[in-house]
Amino acid sequence: MERFASHLAGERRASMHTRRAYLSDLSQYADWLASHRIPVAAATPASVRSFLAHAAGSAGAVSLARKLSTLRSLYRYLVREGLSPANPARAVATPKRPRKLPTVLPEEEVAVLVEAPAEGGPLALRDRAFLELLYASGLRVSELTGLSLGDLDLPGGLVRVLGKRQKERIVPVGRPACEALQRWLEARPAVAAGPEGARGGDALFLNHRGGRLTSRSVARLLQKWVLSAGLPRHVHPHVLRHCFATHLLGNGADLRGIQELLGHASLSTTQRYTQVDWKRLAAVYDQAHPRAR
Repeated sequence: MERFASHLAGERRASMHTRRAYLSDLSQYADWLASHRIPVAAATPASVRSFLAHAAGSAGAVSLARKLSTLRSLYRYLVREGLSPANPARAVATPKRPRKLPTVLPEEEVAVLVEAPAEGGPLALRDRAFLELLYASGLRVSELTGLSLGDLDLPGGLVRVLGKRQKERIVPVGRPACEALQRWLEARPAVAAGPEGARGGDALFLNHRGGRLTSRSVARLLQKWVLSAGLPRHVHPHVLRHCFATHLLGNGADLRGIQELLGHASLSTTQRYTQVDWKRLAAVYDQAHPRAR
């Protein structure tokens, strides 16, 4: 498992979140194999199916699909290293995942949310800046918290983002977000002087002690401003990414361009936003098709 973890970090360039999830899955798989006295290299497709059936008692379809993906990756690595004769997980069908549409807020509610941190000193300026940036550029929360000062180009209205598997992309930043970021940068030295300032280094967003802001803290702070704005929904940071894509699509942006901005490897991942924006598509149909009415 240690060697496979090194493989994930080095060759696969998987994120910390992915590595943690994979190693958790493998720990469960190792316990199951040990309880059935099955060596890792002797596992068969039936063994993998039995493990997934066992895990189904406490995991949903999405988690089961990830566990299967983990095992496929593990055995692919073991076969390559000559430690297993075959990949038994390849013969196992992926569980069907429920097709959930992304949660999207109307444009007016997003505006209320990102403008909620109007007063409150440096930390309110920080929160306004990261809320504006999440919506303006469609970043994943892990990409947001991974940003450093050198990744910003405010005069050019751009930010350099390191996405999944260390793929780098350049994303535009709108004027309101640039202005909010500039105000935060002016207030940042006061926060960086905190007791954890040395650990924060050149991180763009800092916590109240001066250390780098974490994804969990962003989610907690977002909930605070959701309540402050009087929004009834449970909104997590990824919702702002969904809003970014859906609102761009609704205002005429090209799907391929949205794919590049989001950093999606596959267009099929981006296409789900066309289902969310069915009202606009229906209106286009009504206006364009000669026999729509």
